[in-house]
Amino acid sequence: MSQVHFSLPRACRVAAVVLALTVPAAPALAAGEPTGGTAAGTTAKPKAKKVSVKRIQKALGIKADGVLGPKTRRAIKRFQKAHGLKADGVAGPATLRALGLLQPPAPASLASLPADAAAALAQIAQCESGGDITAVSRDGRFRGKYQFSQETWEALGGTGDPAAADEPTQDAFAAALYTERGAAPWPACSAQVTATED
Repeated sequence: MSQVHFSLPRACRVAAVVLALTVPAAPALAAGEPTGGTAAGTTAKPKAKKVSVKRIQKALGIKADGVLGPKTRRAIKRFQKAHGLKADGVAGPATLRALGLLQPPAPASLASLPADAAAALAQIAQCESGGDITAVSRDGRFRGKYQFSQETWEALGGTGDPAAADEPTQDAFAAALYTERGAAPWPACSAQVTATED
C-alpha cells in the first residue's frame, strides 16, 4: 500500500511564515498594571441550566410558542435595556436570573475560603490591579480588583460595570470563580501564585 503525503501549497506556507513574523509580541507589563486575567477566552463560564424558550417567553409576557425568533429576541432586548443588562437579545445567565428563571449562585466570600485560597486571591488582586477595585485596563476590557471581563462578570451573575461594584461583591465573585477553577482564569498572574504555593 502506497503512502499519500499531503502538504500545504507553497503560497500558504509562505503566508503562515510571514504572519508568524509580523504578529507583535505581547507588551511587557508595568508593575501594578492590570493584566486582564479573566478574559472570556481563558475563563470557562459556569454552566447555566437549560431554560426552555417557552418559559423565557412566559416570563417576558409574550406569546409562548417555543420559537426563538425575531419577536422574542426583540422582547429580550427590551427587557435587558430596562434592567441595565447588555442588550444583545441573548438570554444568558444574567438575563435568566433577572427574569427569575435561574437561582443566583451560592453566596461566596473570601471568609468562606480556606486560608491558602484567600491568600492566593489576595496575590491575584495585587498582581491584576494593585488591589484597586476601580482599576480598568488600558483597552477598557478588564475591570475591577480582579480584572473581570464583562462576559465573565455577567456569567458569574454580575450586572453593570465590575469596576463600579463594591469590594465585597467583587471578592464574592472572585471567590466563586477561584473555587471553581483555581488560579487558571488569571493566566498572567497564576504562575506567580503557583510559584508561591509550591
